Amino acid sequence: MTKFAPLAVLATLATFSLVPIAAHADAIVTGVSHPADAAPLKIAEGKMVYGANGQRLAPVYRVNTDGSVQLIMEGRLLTIPAGVLSDVNGKLTSSENKGELLR
Repeated sequence: MTKFAPLAVLATLATFSLVPIAAHADAIVTGVSHPADAAPLKIAEGKMVYGANGQRLAPVYRVNTDGSVQLIMEGRLLTIPAGVLSDVNGKLTSSENKGELLR
């Protein structure tokens, strides 16, 4: 058992060193950073989500802990990432339209 202790410590340190990279992966991959002082969206279950063209998509079925939302559209459960959502004139709006979300 003592032979595996250094290996376990090394694996634990490697895991914790990768967590900050994963937490900021969105800004690294997309080149878009989310300012810390930006007001978070107020999303509640049942709130209507609108597409980029203003078309009503569906009400929010579930809000995930990462800020993404789930909708049921045309019998399918779709997850919309938080980075795609914005507040436009008090409406929860996706930067994608219905056709793009259903792909």
